[in-house]
Amino acid sequence: MDKTELIQYTNRVFNTMQQNVCVSRPRRFGKSMTANMLAAYYSRGCQSEKLFDGLKIKEDSSFSKYLNKYNVFFINMQEFLSRSKTVEKMVLRLNRILMSDLKQEYPDVDYFDEEDLAESMQDVYQQTGCPFVIIIDEWDCIFREYKSDKEAQEQYLDFLRDFLKDKSYIHLAYMTGILPVKKYGTHSALNMFDEFTMLDAGVMAPYIGFTEVEVKDLCERYHRDFEKVKYWYDGYLLEDYQVYNPKAVVSVCVRGRFRSYWSETASYEAIVPFINMNYDGLKNAIIEILSGASIKVNTAAFKNDTVNIQSKDDVLTYLIHLGYLGYNQNRRTAFVPNEEIRQELTTA
Repeated sequence: MDKTELIQYTNRVFNTMQQNVCVSRPRRFGKSMTANMLAAYYSRGCQSEKLFDGLKIKEDSSFSKYLNKYNVFFINMQEFLSRSKTVEKMVLRLNRILMSDLKQEYPDVDYFDEEDLAESMQDVYQQTGCPFVIIIDEWDCIFREYKSDKEAQEQYLDFLRDFLKDKSYIHLAYMTGILPVKKYGTHSALNMFDEFTMLDAGVMAPYIGFTEVEVKDLCERYHRDFEKVKYWYDGYLLEDYQVYNPKAVVSVCVRGRFRSYWSETASYEAIVPFINMNYDGLKNAIIEILSGASIKVNTAAFKNDTVNIQSKDDVLTYLIHLGYLGYNQNRRTAFVPNEEIRQELTTA
């Protein structure tokens, strides 16, 4: 599927007040693939023009202007976290590796303080004129791994703020994750980000998952029953787009079997504790949703904090972000999007 028109948007906001972009979506919805695409496009360490032959972005007037001209730091935060015992050690390791990359790429730059990453990036920018693009995948893994450690969370947010906020040498910051950025308590370290979520996908809607037009094309190419694919994997309503789970659609096209492919990528047991909270008749609400109903949900109260969930609306909002429920932005209602999710929720 050609999702390269996403680059049109990042080019449009490049080095503007809207240059900080955070796109949150469920697991297996192509977050890492999108991040890799952007890294390949912007990085001066790549010669990627041929990769985009025959794709939509190649026809855009901005394509050559930004292609392979920038210093790119691509950071998979989950990998750094998995190799560190604490957030503090993770931040130190990240600083050391990025600093090492800088000195290897720019050995002749006069660094004022080689222990200070931000200062050194500024030195590179001033002496070479080449700005930076920062791409962070799985940005929110800290909040999933350290759910109850407020000190670790704030330490991480402070690092990201010092790394990204108001830096003239950074011309684009793109982050992906499952949870949105805002509302982590009173900490507003990352309030400079424009967010695109499962609650409000905005211009990112056609790039989160597969659209109906794309799935019809796949079904024709792989000789699959479109109506059956729609029944099993459709249902995420983003703006004016019906969005399908891309992992599931690819799997059914390749394997030809209709079933829940989510159970292969993570356990449904992760959501059982939240359903068992049974705030305000939550279980009854989920049973009602499973029967095909849509129910009202107030998404504004959820603070993106899975430890301090305090209401039925908090749980339902969290399930929307995880992809276990669909959301109608106009009606402000939650619903089961498709048969795959219905089976997952029924089992839970």
